Amino acid sequence: MELVMCRINRERWEEITAGAFRGEVLFEEPMRNHTSLRIGGPADILSFPYDFATLIEMISVLRRFEIPFYPVGGGTNILVKDGGVEGVVISLRSFRETGVSGEDKENVYVIVEAGTRLQQLIRYSRENGYSGIEGLAGIPGTVGGAICGNAGAFGYEMKDVIEEVSVLDSSGRVLRLPSADLGFGYRKSNIPHQALILQTRIRLRKDRKEEVGSRIDDFLKKKKQTQPIWEPSAGCVFKNPPGMAAGKLIDEAGYKGMSFGSVSVSTVHANFFISKGQASASDFIGLMQMVTAGVHERFGVSLEPEIRIIGRD
Repeated sequence: MELVMCRINRERWEEITAGAFRGEVLFEEPMRNHTSLRIGGPADILSFPYDFATLIEMISVLRRFEIPFYPVGGGTNILVKDGGVEGVVISLRSFRETGVSGEDKENVYVIVEAGTRLQQLIRYSRENGYSGIEGLAGIPGTVGGAICGNAGAFGYEMKDVIEEVSVLDSSGRVLRLPSADLGFGYRKSNIPHQALILQTRIRLRKDRKEEVGSRIDDFLKKKKQTQPIWEPSAGCVFKNPPGMAAGKLIDEAGYKGMSFGSVSVSTVHANFFISKGQASASDFIGLMQMVTAGVHERFGVSLEPEIRIIGRD
């Protein structure tokens, strides 16, 4: 007999999974404990599946009973609203395997699971002398998230090294999609949020370890000089408009250092908002609205969010 849909809780979770879920599960878990902003109300359920088979089966069950779910990576570049998240938040932190799948004279091909921290991949490239992602040094989050948002810096972008991506689509099929089919653009791809990235195959160039390490160190030094990477933030709040820098627009509109509640515009880089103390999502959104309106009034430019906002008010 089909179960009647209702808000997910411990009892319903145990009913629909029938004890077959392999992984950690937290109920009514504050998302502020799992985001770089340290902001966010409780998720009905926060799940950490241990293997791909469990993940795929869980997604099938959630879709069958029309229970909403939200895959998250490292909790960066995301704002969870104060009312929390209705449904199931899925963390892919258990999926962090990285290994060579092949090579030729100039290149090496690496399989990377979606939950791998981007900086773990950067260290892997340094240790082995693999070039192509040095400019991504210092960017937080996971490889899966970096693919979805086509993370980039200093002229480097994820799309430049991706050969293919394996995703779990809305019908439960595992698809291997070539890079050309992923619609990469500036800080975006056409991978829908409801699709789960499982892993990717990337192409890196063989190089000398010392030279790869030197470039990584140079980019990290520049980043530390220009971004407040030591403070709680979600990274860049807005995308750069074509031919312009969002941080420069915000600064010139007079908002650098401005606060709304317990969230403030960074005095180091105006496209970073810093969470102070017991900051709320409503504080953060209020500051976004204030800055957006001010930049539009001053320059006639509409800023587009780069961060992902989920949850209920």
